[in-house]
Amino acid sequence: MNRTIKICYIGGGSKLWARIFMADLAVAEGMSGEIALYDIDREAAERNAKIGARINENPKTNSVFEYKVYDRLEEALSGATFVLLSILPGTFKEMRSDVHTPEKYGIYQSVGDTAGPGGILRAMRTVPLYEEFAEKIKKICPKAWVVNFTNPMSICVKTLYDVFPEIKAFGCCHEVFHAQELLTVMLKELRGISVDRSQIYTDASGVNHFTWITEAKYQDMDLLALVPEFAAKFGEEGYFERAGEDRFAFKTDPFAYGNKMKFDLFERYGALAAAGDRHIAEFLPNNWYLKDPETVKEWQFGLTSVDWREQDQEKKIADTIEMAEGRKEFPVEKSEEEAVDMLKALLGFGTVVTNVNMPNQGQMPQMPAGSIVETNCVFSNDCVRPVVSKPLPAGVSNLVHRCCVNIDNAYEGIRERNLDKVYQAFVNQPLCNCLTIKESKELFREMCLNTRKYLEPYFDLDAYFV
Repeated sequence: MNRTIKICYIGGGSKLWARIFMADLAVAEGMSGEIALYDIDREAAERNAKIGARINENPKTNSVFEYKVYDRLEEALSGATFVLLSILPGTFKEMRSDVHTPEKYGIYQSVGDTAGPGGILRAMRTVPLYEEFAEKIKKICPKAWVVNFTNPMSICVKTLYDVFPEIKAFGCCHEVFHAQELLTVMLKELRGISVDRSQIYTDASGVNHFTWITEAKYQDMDLLALVPEFAAKFGEEGYFERAGEDRFAFKTDPFAYGNKMKFDLFERYGALAAAGDRHIAEFLPNNWYLKDPETVKEWQFGLTSVDWREQDQEKKIADTIEMAEGRKEFPVEKSEEEAVDMLKALLGFGTVVTNVNMPNQGQMPQMPAGSIVETNCVFSNDCVRPVVSKPLPAGVSNLVHRCCVNIDNAYEGIRERNLDKVYQAFVNQPLCNCLTIKESKELFREMCLNTRKYLEPYFDLDAYFV
């Protein structure tokens, strides 16, 4: 069976994720059709289209797609079977304010795109764009499945469902996969058993980047029972779990971590935090793990600076140009990502069970109804069914519930263009615990004015910050 489909990729000029998706799509079987690339940076989308044409010529390619670049989003969406959303809301200038302005007040952020003051400002820039996306999807391709990759994940997915309640959408994130990889490392180091992460069952639940594993099994083995033993053996010196990477990569790589925080939280709560330590820290009180750069170093992760991100982006652009021009080989091979597997299941090619972000319909009874939660879901023919998760330990549930409330309140304030409500969600971020009321208002004002170019079409900043 071969399915002819159209995939609209909003953010199709992506410097990394688009290429990963294109390669996964190429090595999959049973599909063909069109990839409609849309991006405000048309030149970047054109480069990806050229890479796509080269992928089609690769002998490893099983599914051939025509890559087309569109100037108008409406045309790119027309006839779409799937819509992928992967955008950067703003520029590195705005990200620099998100991440580094709070440092003047003693707030350090290791990522700055989901929680904390940086997450709120990024959400303020992102929600209006997603309102427009949802309206156009509703009008042009209402039956398409919509897959979000953009952060802040939860508030993006919430916007899509609020504007278009009947939308068929979910949010994808790979952070839980890395926790599964860590469990395979534990199994190998402690019991001498080598397995792929796909052979491990995990019950994961929470909110995006703050998801927790409450059960993990390989066959009949309880893998969470291995955590204390592994932590006792490797916890102090650290262990970065990625295959092919140095276990001490966290000493030099700002994206790596030693999992020391995970082990500390497991000892405290009895559940395994699933995301990388850089993300987890931002959902917790300021003085726990992000008090200052010295504390961060003690916990074996890093503060990813915007300077580093800009340099990394330049390298990715250079790689993309070389690949588009044929001066550098593009590897056509399956990645660890599962997005294409999910799309195939929705097209009727079998069943997939994996974690995604969707509105809470009872899959997490401890959390507010309608909040965007991340749990296992069953993907099958044109259907995604959330799986009811195991209850979180009480201490974890309290932490996650606060996050749900903050996300919902932030969204409500942004939707209403009500800066008072947005500020309430801002000051209630755990990372803002160290601020006085006066300091929190000063920081909120400075960060909003720093990104006013992207906010003023929607918010009256001058009237609010008189």
